[in-house]
Amino acid sequence: MTDRALTTTHMTRALKIALVCGMALTAASCAAQRRMLPFGLGGKQENTAVATAGQRVSVLEFEQKLAPSAALAGRDFFIPGPQAATAWPLPGGNAENSIEHVIAAPDFSVAWKRDIGAGSSKTRQVMAPVVADGGKVFVLDGESTVTAVDATSGEILWKHNVRPDGRERGDGILGFNIGIRGGGALTGGFGGGVAVAGGKVFVSSGYRTMTALDAATGAVAWTVPVDSPIHGAPTVSGSRVYVVDIDNQIIAFNTANGQQDWSYRGIAEPARIMRASSPAVVGDTVIAPFSSGEVVALRASNGQAVWNQVLSRTSRTSALSEIRDIAGRPVVSRGFVYAVSHSGVMQAMDIRSGQPKWSLPIAGVNAPLPAGDVVYVVSKSGELTLVNRDTGAVYWTKDLNTGRVRQEGGFLGFWDHTVHPEWSGPILASNRLVLVNSDGDAVAFDPKTGNQTASIKLGAPAFIAPAAYNGALYVLNDKGQLVCIR
Repeated sequence: MTDRALTTTHMTRALKIALVCGMALTAASCAAQRRMLPFGLGGKQENTAVATAGQRVSVLEFEQKLAPSAALAGRDFFIPGPQAATAWPLPGGNAENSIEHVIAAPDFSVAWKRDIGAGSSKTRQVMAPVVADGGKVFVLDGESTVTAVDATSGEILWKHNVRPDGRERGDGILGFNIGIRGGGALTGGFGGGVAVAGGKVFVSSGYRTMTALDAATGAVAWTVPVDSPIHGAPTVSGSRVYVVDIDNQIIAFNTANGQQDWSYRGIAEPARIMRASSPAVVGDTVIAPFSSGEVVALRASNGQAVWNQVLSRTSRTSALSEIRDIAGRPVVSRGFVYAVSHSGVMQAMDIRSGQPKWSLPIAGVNAPLPAGDVVYVVSKSGELTLVNRDTGAVYWTKDLNTGRVRQEGGFLGFWDHTVHPEWSGPILASNRLVLVNSDGDAVAFDPKTGNQTASIKLGAPAFIAPAAYNGALYVLNDKGQLVCIR
């Protein structure tokens, strides 16, 4: 398996399955698992059936599959030229989570690396996307410490830990066991993220707090407690900052004093993906992603629901389709919302009505990237797909894991399994489509053909898509190192 949540080597960030929620397999699947146990541990199997002769139909035929459109074969498409990224203040670059093409990293080489704090371990995770503004890059480490870094030199300017006094690591998510890495349960106050606006750095936290810091000094402007740990990263628009907690509640805070203006609760769903998604905002509309597979449009002024779509598809061949999380940010571009769920639905929806324009059977944990005439999207299995923005027809699909697949053995040599990297991104930078992966690579691809053009080492696995700022790309790797690519 290749999701980060399913690999003990890299702590597959893709499955923050709450093991305590008891997601059950079917009786037939359980029987199949018992038959795989060695030394007769599965017990005697009664009434073993033998297939009779006759026509056999593969269950795979029931699954929708992506196929390139014959009508698009050989056809060119428009991609806008790169623009300067003079600020990246929010996890998605802007409030719409939509940055098409930036000028960044033309040489595609590492300029510097800086240790900014705690990396990922058995009990903590680096999850928060990088943001940057005012000559500084802001990052959140695995122990809820915010660090301001000089964007040019990498010098550390200030640090502040948002964990409340008296809270020990492990107090953040009480009763919410979300996964195992190397045998340790993840119980720390991880999750959340950072955003910068109006001279403040807004920090959401798994320790049940929302905090605003002075962007110049790191001094606390205000901090307010909340009822549940905040899993998502914040989005700031106008006078409000929006976050989604682990109970699928979106909360709007006043940026001036932290007062809660309104909240909206979606369908409860404890199984989620270990990524810090964030809402999109355009005008008076907030687009909130939830782990239930819901995409909900709300009025920014009062939190009233406008429309709701559920991106969910049950697969006959994968129990993981039951995890419906919208782990990648929803993207608003040219009047449409683009979103992809872990359960296998990518959809383009009208921003006013939520009416789907087109839908594709793609399971993913990354935000789609609309650019010009097309939309790029990476599936959880490592396929890069190019889609026509207007029709949803597929130009091409490229397997990013060609040459990167390896075999790993299980206990006592049993249950060998195939492992391939998990990919994060993409970002379109200086005519390169750039992604990072769990093998510790930043890889560039031709945006027209999908062919690989360059690759550099980041020094550690990377599970957070790059951010662009003032001609550079910034990547936070799993060791807690900030990497500047110029």
